[in-house]
Amino acid sequence: MLQTSNYSLVLLIQLTLLAYDLFVNSFSELLRGAPVIQLVLFIIQDIAILFSVIIILLMMYNTYVFQVGLVSLLLEEIQGSADCLSSLPDPQHLPPLLGVAAVLYYYFYKRTAELMGDPRLYEDSLWLRDAFARARQ
Repeated sequence: MLQTSNYSLVLLIQLTLLAYDLFVNSFSELLRGAPVIQLVLFIIQDIAILFSVIIILLMMYNTYVFQVGLVSLLLEEIQGSADCLSSLPDPQHLPPLLGVAAVLYYYFYKRTAELMGDPRLYEDSLWLRDAFARARQ
């Protein structure tokens, strides 16, 4: 079970990985003259994104909500990311929106990481029992 003190460490790791991702996306163009360094930064960025996804999934699997089978309730808590992605326009209009998409990506990733730290998700509670009762009906 994820303790509050451990959650702080996990959140710090996630925000560090997110900051590295933002740093590489923001400043990689300054290294156009050194393609090998740029390639290494991109490879490390891909690994950091992979670790970020793994951490989010492990946090999700560790929740009490997930363990009792209310995955839909857990996904409703973090559904904003999916709603944002489903409303993307036609691909030919996508390049002007890449900056907006990047900002939304960072916002929703940070929001999801913080929502996964809600203590109600890691223990049995009255609201969870009510949600479970509604799901069974």
